[in-house]
Amino acid sequence: RRRASIRKLPAGETLGSTTVICTDKTGTLTQNQMTVQQVVVGDCVLEVGGNGYEPEGDLTLEGKRWTPDDAPGVIECLLAGLLCNDSALVQKEGRWDAQGDPTEVALIVAARKAGLEDAAATSRLPRVDAIPFESQHQFMATLHDDAEQGGKLVYLKGAVEVVLDRCKAALDAGGRPLPLDRGRMQEQVARLASAGLRVLAFARAEVPRDTQRLSVHDLPGHFTFLGLQGMMDPPRPEAMDAVAACHRAGIQVKMITGDHAGTAVAIGRQLGLVRELPAPDRPPALTGKELAALADESLIEVAQNVSVFARVSPEQKLRLVEALQARGHVVAMTGDGVNDG
Repeated sequence: RRRASIRKLPAGETLGSTTVICTDKTGTLTQNQMTVQQVVVGDCVLEVGGNGYEPEGDLTLEGKRWTPDDAPGVIECLLAGLLCNDSALVQKEGRWDAQGDPTEVALIVAARKAGLEDAAATSRLPRVDAIPFESQHQFMATLHDDAEQGGKLVYLKGAVEVVLDRCKAALDAGGRPLPLDRGRMQEQVARLASAGLRVLAFARAEVPRDTQRLSVHDLPGHFTFLGLQGMMDPPRPEAMDAVAACHRAGIQVKMITGDHAGTAVAIGRQLGLVRELPAPDRPPALTGKELAALADESLIEVAQNVSVFARVSPEQKLRLVEALQARGHVVAMTGDGVNDG
């Protein structure tokens, strides 16, 4: 009736005995249709209008339409998202079509709303080399030739913690360098994440003119922090129904994601995975860093009681599944990434 075929019937019997479903978040529980809604540079918070991939919408600052003269540092943050990017936004038959990762396309759309164009940016700062995004590193980096200044630049985008760890300074909204206020940035990240926004951080560093290659281990440690972009990826309505159906059937559902814990918890609440007031022994979320500190015996107990796991590496996904199996659970894993498979 469902037009499905199974080569070995015991696989279907095992599936019918599932007690826990572990699921990725982005693109599985959420729609994977990203739209940048806020850009944070220094103490400047811009609201980004518009929805979807149509590059139409105003950037507003304190209710007034923003222009580059108001906060030129914003351009640097948006430029980083445009250049440290492997995706494209093209117009086909009168409509805009995303080619590549939806997160990266959202960054292109936000940059275009501010008046930046891909062709002009890549012509002025052509790419020389790149480190593609990988979940274990949680960042992407690109090397660019800056002919106007006679040097080379590296742009970095990724998880806030990873980017901040490599930064020594920051740009303010006026584009001026200043000491990096990590506490203030973490407050902004928490604010964005609590609203369910997925947050990416951006940075830039100058490197010697003769640099031709980038490697993970040789990236400079003197990046300048450029800012944050927070994007909305709404939950799938059908995922809310599926989670509720699983709970009615006595099946636990656990979200395992590489995203920020605050974002994961906010989405988890919308999906019914996280209780508004968790019990003392059930924190709303556990991070990969906290998981790494747990012995296997402790993890078996924690995995049973927590529903959201954030900033988790592919290896830790496997460790979580094995911990649940050690408790006697029949565990299913679903997601759209190769590490989920």
